[in-house]
Amino acid sequence: MKAPTLQMTGLVPVADIDTRNRLRPVSAAGVESIIASIGEVGVMKDPIHVRRKKGGQLVLIAGGHRLEAAKRLDWTEIEAKVWGDVTDDWSRMMEIDDNLAGAELNPLDTALFLAARKEVYERLHPETRALAFKGNRHTGSLATDMMSVASFATATAEKFGMTDRHVRRLIAAGAALKPGHVEQLRQSARPVSLADLQVIAKADPDQRVEIVGAIADGKAKSAAEAFSGLKARARGVEVPVKDPVEEAFAALSKTWTRAPVAAKRRFLDEHFGVLSLLLNEVAAARKAGGK
Repeated sequence: MKAPTLQMTGLVPVADIDTRNRLRPVSAAGVESIIASIGEVGVMKDPIHVRRKKGGQLVLIAGGHRLEAAKRLDWTEIEAKVWGDVTDDWSRMMEIDDNLAGAELNPLDTALFLAARKEVYERLHPETRALAFKGNRHTGSLATDMMSVASFATATAEKFGMTDRHVRRLIAAGAALKPGHVEQLRQSARPVSLADLQVIAKADPDQRVEIVGAIADGKAKSAAEAFSGLKARARGVEVPVKDPVEEAFAALSKTWTRAPVAAKRRFLDEHFGVLSLLLNEVAAARKAGGK
């Protein structure tokens, strides 16, 4: 296999770059941060990386947020490093490492990227899957997997400044998630923690579906709470379903009641626009209802 070749560094048409098949969607906050930086310094600090396929098509490797910022700024061209003689695995590894090294990833995305990195790493370094010992029909495949994870965890921990243990936890969590789970967890109102992901990883497939659904719908504050509810129902104990709206209303009411008048005035002043819209909606609803 040929070594990847840097064909050029220069401007390429924004509209010609294929951005499909990415590991994660761009975040609005990340794009806005780049746009703000461009506004301050006048330039985009780093070029994106693209792959030129045999037919001439340009495919994004790394720099999804930078490319999206360029689109929102109506740029027709963007500075890019254009690579040739590139494999799918090499491209994916660069995408993963660019995010792990430079982006502020939440635990969910970090777990997904590390699990994907392990798969690619094993294909690029097949020696890491070599058996540490022959074992028997019960332990052979387990030995292979243990050696693979150990080798990858050590290499990744050194590269990104993590501990082996932390890398292993994230790998297990990311490998356990299906695409449907990921989409649900991304839409959760509460950020998903590493502790949540570890509980999900240890659960069986059917349990994962229910745990992920409970977190995404706000019916459970954590994966551990959702898992406890599953176990209780399995014993015949019915756990009351929590209404996230009612819980939020109770918390707001309690905080408002206890707050001093000065704090209430400041709150009203800072949130006046949103509160005005909500008051108008409530007034219209009451009028329609004859109240």
